[in-house]
Formats: sequence, C-alpha cells, structure tokens
Amino acid sequence: MSYVDGFVLAVPTANRERYEAVARKFDAMLVEHGAWRVVEAWGDDVPHGKRTDFHRATEATSDETIVFSWAEWPDRQTRDAAHAAMEKLMSESGEPMDMPFDGARMITGGFATLLDLGGRA
Repeated sequence: MSYVDGFVLAVPTANRERYEAVARKFDAMLVEHGAWRVVEAWGDDVPHGKRTDFHRATEATSDETIVFSWAEWPDRQTRDAAHAAMEKLMSESGEPMDMPFDGARMITGGFATLLDLGGRA
C-alpha cells in the first residue's frame, strides 16, 4: 500500500498566485524524488463547524482560504528518502523559500494507506 503526506493550511486569498508558484516548484521536486501524485486543492466549500473545522485548526482569518494538499508515495521509505534529499538540497542552496503563508499554522502528517478503492488519476 502507498504512503500519503497530508497538509492543511490557510493562505491569504490575495496570495493565491504566489502560493501556486511555490507549490509548482516544491511539488515538482516531490515528483522528481519519487512521489506518484501531488494534489493542491484550493478551498471552495469549507464550512465552519460547530465544534471544530479546518478554519479553527489553522487559525484562518476571514481573508484566508483553506488549502488541502497531499502527496502520494509508493511507500514510507521513498517518502523519507525524498524528504532527506530535499532538506539537504534546500540547506545547501542557501536560498530562502518565500512562503506566501504562515507555515507555523500548517498542519502536516504522514499516513499509511488503510484502504484504497479508487484508481490513480
């Protein structure tokens, strides 16, 4: 079964184009390092809940949009090796990443696939 990295973040709505540019660059690196698929989804129907929701979890403000993203890997070993290689590349480049969002409020996690009923797009 595959391995999935998941991300939820709040991006200032005015920074959509900047976010997409950074995502294209970063996501291409993930694919170069073995990711099967990377998806960036811009919030379109993200309701406010009564107890919890994506807005509260990311401390999103009214001028921010929720982004839900994931990368699918063949296995955790490939993902871990890719993360290590990318971390090394970024530290060696000395080039700061111009993140168009507050990374401290980003939620991330790695998940072992439990069930997969669909095909790959």
